[in-house]
Amino acid sequence: MKRKIKKSIQRFLRGDLKKKALLITGARQIGKTYIVRECLREEFSSVIEINFVENEEARKIFSDFKDSKDILLRLSAIADKPLIKDETVVFLDEVQECKEMVTAVKFLVEEGSFRYVLSGSLLGVELKDIRSVPVGYMQIMEMYPMDFEEFCMANQVGAQIMEMLKECYQNVKPVDALIHDKMMELFRLYLIVGGMPEVVQRYIDTNNLQQVIELQKQIIAQYKKDIAKYDPGNKLYLEDIFNLIPSELNNKNKRFIMKSLNENFKFSRYEHSFIWLKDAGVALPVYCASEPAVPLLLSKSTNLFKLFLSDVGLLAAMYADGFQMKILMNELNMNYDAIYENVVAQELKCHGFDLFYYNNNRLGELDFLIEYQGKVLPIEIKSGKAYERHAALNNCMTNPRYGIEKSYVFCNANIKEKGNIRYYPIYMISFVQKEELGEMIYKPDFSILM
Repeated sequence: MKRKIKKSIQRFLRGDLKKKALLITGARQIGKTYIVRECLREEFSSVIEINFVENEEARKIFSDFKDSKDILLRLSAIADKPLIKDETVVFLDEVQECKEMVTAVKFLVEEGSFRYVLSGSLLGVELKDIRSVPVGYMQIMEMYPMDFEEFCMANQVGAQIMEMLKECYQNVKPVDALIHDKMMELFRLYLIVGGMPEVVQRYIDTNNLQQVIELQKQIIAQYKKDIAKYDPGNKLYLEDIFNLIPSELNNKNKRFIMKSLNENFKFSRYEHSFIWLKDAGVALPVYCASEPAVPLLLSKSTNLFKLFLSDVGLLAAMYADGFQMKILMNELNMNYDAIYENVVAQELKCHGFDLFYYNNNRLGELDFLIEYQGKVLPIEIKSGKAYERHAALNNCMTNPRYGIEKSYVFCNANIKEKGNIRYYPIYMISFVQKEELGEMIYKPDFSILM
């Protein structure tokens, strides 16, 4: 299965890898090990891999070290092949199980004999416990479950079709009706299967949704096992928060209500619980912005937020049995808003956007706000037929104080534009991406100051 992060990894590996190590981090079972192995196999002839979950001996011998020579001596002792200077790449997998290795990378990079790639889960959490994170010696890439475009590629959607859809998106031109219907059908399948690579592969191999759901429940159980391991005293409400995400998203305003956990819940006391779930790649918080104005970060409220799951398929698996079949059959009496919004949160996050929403007692609530092409872009999500009804969006668009030039509504309908509001099919959230900045060369003449 094709992963878009592969290009970024290859770009890094083809550069001067000796100056920095590469760390791939993200939630469990999103394909980190697989994609690193594939890239290293294609780029290098000499690769040594050490997995700190499978190799207990490795965890022990790297738990304490004196210097880089000491580390390399231990590394050569457990390697299954010789280390070749200037040629070997050392792949350290599941490094969260041996935090000392993350610290050791600085010394290894400085020593310079070999190249290093690291991978692991829960590292957002683990790195906070390390006193000397090797800043400047490591490039970190965050990896996410497969987005909808990657899911399309896995299901053999042709490159020409994707290019045609992108052209329709850019030119605000309706998609051919037959293709639109098929893309909506594929999108509904994505709501059920989600983007965990093993789950996607299971669906492709079997087309059996029951097997898909069983595998998703195993992954959810593994997440809960990680939570229990991190919080054995159950002081942080981690599992309670995780279990409440589906029901909280079904609330009218979808905000996470603290009293659902405990009548006397104080956010300041349990803020670390939410941060843990975010840093572990398990949950995606969308924070409330007090003003729809650039920069959104300045108006961020840390104790008002919506909480989404990192994978929409896992969210669907946490709802009652039969939920997936209702999605597949496109039952019109169902409310899809929560699950649609979860997909949008996933897509925007993996495309590099910070996530916000806006709520005002007088103007209403906007589902998402992002900074897009230097300006605020409101995004509304509609799963029903009345997708042109959006009072809050209208109120904000007509407010001269905000100066919002355009907005997007993602829905089940085909593409159209009314004034400064564009209506897109929900599957086209894939095309909302940050513009890549080219080289920024700035060389003014300061000779007068010399």
